Amino acid sequence: MTINKFTGNSKEEAIKKAKEAFGSSAVIMNVKEIKPKGFFGIFKSSTYEVTAAMDEKQQARPTGIIDIRADEKIPLPPLKPVNQVSFEAAFDKKMDLNEEKNKKPETSEKSSDEAKNTKVFSEKERLDSLAAMVEGFEKPVLKSQNGDELKFVRILYRTLLDNDVNEKYINQILEEIERFLRPGNSMDVILSNVYQKLILRFGQPDTIKLTPGKTKVVFFVGPTGVGKTTTIAKIASKFKVEHDKKIAFITADTYRIAATEQLRTYANILDAPMSVIYSKEELNDAIEKHEQADVIFVDTAGFSHKNEEQKSDIKNLIAGIEPDYDKSVYLVVSATTKYNDLKAIVDAYGKIAEYKLIFTKLDETSSYGNLLNIKLYSGANISYATDGQNVPDDIEIFDTQKIVKQLLGGRI
Repeated sequence: MTINKFTGNSKEEAIKKAKEAFGSSAVIMNVKEIKPKGFFGIFKSSTYEVTAAMDEKQQARPTGIIDIRADEKIPLPPLKPVNQVSFEAAFDKKMDLNEEKNKKPETSEKSSDEAKNTKVFSEKERLDSLAAMVEGFEKPVLKSQNGDELKFVRILYRTLLDNDVNEKYINQILEEIERFLRPGNSMDVILSNVYQKLILRFGQPDTIKLTPGKTKVVFFVGPTGVGKTTTIAKIASKFKVEHDKKIAFITADTYRIAATEQLRTYANILDAPMSVIYSKEELNDAIEKHEQADVIFVDTAGFSHKNEEQKSDIKNLIAGIEPDYDKSVYLVVSATTKYNDLKAIVDAYGKIAEYKLIFTKLDETSSYGNLLNIKLYSGANISYATDGQNVPDDIEIFDTQKIVKQLLGGRI
């Protein structure tokens, strides 16, 4: 991975320099405004510093270690004593070791004796078990490292697990940082590299982008109860108020009268036209009616991912748009939904259209691991995140740095 900093008189200029240097594979890790210091600084304009990275898959492996830190220190929880039961629950469960032990009666007497002697693993046993977990019981490389590095990796493992990051993705990250686990590397170096790996996995937010001279048609899809209509109003307000764009609304959600009236209320407040359609045949006529708008927001009916009929209706609606229009699809899901349910949802909507992700209700959960899980599972880019009901305030472009810091034990 190559990491560098670029400066410019504006954020856009600094990002442009980064992309000129690294190409389309550049990942923007941090954007910082640098304000002039001193008395005469009030007469000068701010400059911007962009930290960008190129994934090692796009280049030859670097020879040195690059020490790039998060903007602020990320405190990790203190290492607590781990008893036999909790340690096995965290590590041995994944490897199905308990089942294997039960198949070996010759070791039961020994296990019983050990249980009588102590219920706490020795530090060496705990660290060796962690090494075995990370290495898949194939390459005991980590056993040669000193105890401090392994303790720190165990803390990272537990912290990510506590934040509901899936074990599969935790193991992948730990395997990638193995080469940094050697004497002389501080814990900050290890933490910084985990931070980089997580930033790269989330990638850059994929927001709504307009094409000059073309009407943008944006479909919002998702299950019931995730706040889809409110999310549309928040994003539309940003385009109308902050970007001075012409907007319009179309709703195909005629299953719920309340949804139609809710969107109509927002349309009236924003002084924007709105159409209600009852079939896919009416879609293009409604778009043509509002083609003077820069962006048209299309609300669709929420439905269970198990409902094949409604799934087919939404698929036909999106597929029926004239090819002359520039369309995008955003799948709205709740951050409070269980991982297995989220997987079923993204699988179902993946059969409807290619989409970007919007996460809602971040204010209703304290664990953000599912954001990373679903990003990696689906391969879809994340765009926006909401954290409340207030329109238009409680929404922002997905802040990768903030979420990664929380996953590593920091505070949002």
